[in-house]
Amino acid sequence: MRLAVVDSDSGFVRVLAKRLGAVGWRAQLLASPPAVDELQGMRLHAVVIDTSLLGGEAWAYLEQLCGQPAAPAVVVCTGPTSVAQRVRGLRLGADDWVTKPCHPEEVLARVEAAVRRRRAGELSSQPLEPIVAGELEIRPDMFEAFVGGRAVGLTRREFELLHLLAGAPGRVVPRERVYERVWGYAMAHGDRSVDVFVRKLRKKLEAASPGWTYLHTHFGVGYRFDPNENAEEQVVVDGREE
Repeated sequence: MRLAVVDSDSGFVRVLAKRLGAVGWRAQLLASPPAVDELQGMRLHAVVIDTSLLGGEAWAYLEQLCGQPAAPAVVVCTGPTSVAQRVRGLRLGADDWVTKPCHPEEVLARVEAAVRRRRAGELSSQPLEPIVAGELEIRPDMFEAFVGGRAVGLTRREFELLHLLAGAPGRVVPRERVYERVWGYAMAHGDRSVDVFVRKLRKKLEAASPGWTYLHTHFGVGYRFDPNENAEEQVVVDGREE
């Protein structure tokens, strides 16, 4: 298990590192948050991070970290926070949230559980074969979609959303089901996270494949993946189409 611990609390890190060594995990101990792409380059299974180190940048950093393709499991381990803060962190993609003071054994158990869930998801029943639709080639093995061999540039969650919808072509997938499958828990009343991610995904698909429409919204119900080639615009002059 390869793990990064991003925390400046030397006492907590020392005790946690001792326990990590005892179970044979390889840990990178970082007193300040590195760039997200630097963490990604470490090819980690999990990251334990104290978001208080990031101040006002915490939410943007967390969203970027969790949104990386093949992102590691992310467990936030920080001081007392509000319910709203914890919910926001989980909805941005964190796998778990632990409040300090806490026992290092609990942190290890939560990391193990988060990595186990990730591995179970990777071995799920969804097919790993590429899905070709319109100009898109959706590659589950790379967590990416391509148009003419060029990557669309999807985050992990955007890819999971696209893969889910493309796995049910022509059928409307209810918003609640999208939330449960992609976010991993039931959708709270009034939550618009799904709509926000669908808009982001649609914008990227339109930019990469402007001649096609892939996602269709059924207001109040859900979303449908159905690739349609956009008809050329026609101008009507004196009753004739030109």
